[in-house]
Amino acid sequence: MNLNRKLLYLLDFLYAVGLTILISPLIVYVAYVVWRNDGWPIIYKSERMRSPDRAFMLWKFRTMKRDPSDSGVTGPSKSARITPTGVWLRRKRLDELPQLWNILRGDMSFVGPRAPLRRYVEKFPEIYAEVLKERPGVTGMASMAFHRTEERLLSKTKTAEETETVYCQRCIPRKARLDLLYAKRRNPCTDQRLMWATVFKNVTMHRRRR
Repeated sequence: MNLNRKLLYLLDFLYAVGLTILISPLIVYVAYVVWRNDGWPIIYKSERMRSPDRAFMLWKFRTMKRDPSDSGVTGPSKSARITPTGVWLRRKRLDELPQLWNILRGDMSFVGPRAPLRRYVEKFPEIYAEVLKERPGVTGMASMAFHRTEERLLSKTKTAEETETVYCQRCIPRKARLDLLYAKRRNPCTDQRLMWATVFKNVTMHRRRR
């Protein structure tokens, strides 16, 4: 691991500790709202891949009604399961607050590719062998730049099978290219800017010319 990566991971840990202390009242409040409106469980846990051969449990606040047969990417076929509270959490990205725990454990970074399901890593081993050289992140270049395009593509699908096909053929390769491009020029400054761009939508990744 080079010095730049060590610095990035150290900053991740320090930011996660500071944020956990700073926004702990908000985390408790959101947990209470989920419990009051939707009951147990409050936390949704899903197996994701940190590397091609290493898995971890990703934590989020639960935003959907439970379904033991749930699998694959979220598309229109699953939208009916999103609770009213879940709609609010997703719009504000508050459902991702528990991922601070994943960052503290070292499974994730603030910035990186979205943590993939095992099924996609096994289906596209060549792609994820490169993409997962970086730790998965809460946000990332592909998450920011391709999010609306992905939503538009998946919104046109009618079944879970169609959603899966579109996601595999049209989303995964394009998102991988964006993540790999970002990884080549990644440093603490670009990470900070992307984190701010995630929180404040009017911040861009480009320097404005005067």
